[in-house]
Amino acid sequence: MRERARLIIESPRFQRFVIAVILINAATLGLETFPWVMENAAPVLGAVDHAALYVFVAELLAKVYVYRGRFARDPWNIFDTVIVAIAVLPAAGGLSVLRALRILRVLRLVSIVPSLRRVVNALLAAMPGMSSIVVLLTLVLYVGGVMATKLYGSTAPEYFGSLPVSLFTLFQTMTGEAWPDIAREVMAAHPSAWIFFVVFILICSFVVLNLFMAVVVSAMDDEKHAEEEALAEVVEETSASATNAIMAELAALRAEVRQLREEVSVSAPG
Repeated sequence: MRERARLIIESPRFQRFVIAVILINAATLGLETFPWVMENAAPVLGAVDHAALYVFVAELLAKVYVYRGRFARDPWNIFDTVIVAIAVLPAAGGLSVLRALRILRVLRLVSIVPSLRRVVNALLAAMPGMSSIVVLLTLVLYVGGVMATKLYGSTAPEYFGSLPVSLFTLFQTMTGEAWPDIAREVMAAHPSAWIFFVVFILICSFVVLNLFMAVVVSAMDDEKHAEEEALAEVVEETSASATNAIMAELAALRAEVRQLREEVSVSAPG
């Protein structure tokens, strides 16, 4: 019974069914944001939402029944459990904010779709390298903020009047949002200020941020290689077990043939 349940929940058809339920539930939660839709179809949307929740709970219970202790050892199962538990909690009174968190169920697509799961695993694997880049970016922002405050604080106090204001302005500049307007206002009093802005943008946007992408891409390559190695090991183990089974069958057939020959030679006259 447990093996049959495992085959069902691991089958591609069942996985596609769960994905369809997640997408339908996401669509209904989006429709609930339209007042005119709620006025005309609130009961239907509520019924679909509850039906999707029942499917998710049933799926988790089936996984617990099939995998037993292995269920808690898979981080993705814990992730799904947390998402579904948030939806099961009562959304009345002080917990009414949990109704807005029902949309988190859409994140279950990450644990269902292998390609999305691979991307998230790569991002988690890239965290150590990304932390070093974050420290580097923080140092660049701090140095730039102190310099900008001392150089341009009196000229443009609304942008560089204090260190916190300068850090926010430089963060805005790093993202490319309206930085030419800030630069022109400062350059009206300091014509050479363009050098500071150009160097800062080059360091942050074209060097540090590209390092983020390099670390993530490297982590995704490592994740892909790890999956390929795991698949190769599975194929090798399967091939070895199949070869052993074939050799065992051949040995059994040879033994039967040998026994038949002995019986024939014994029963032969003279």
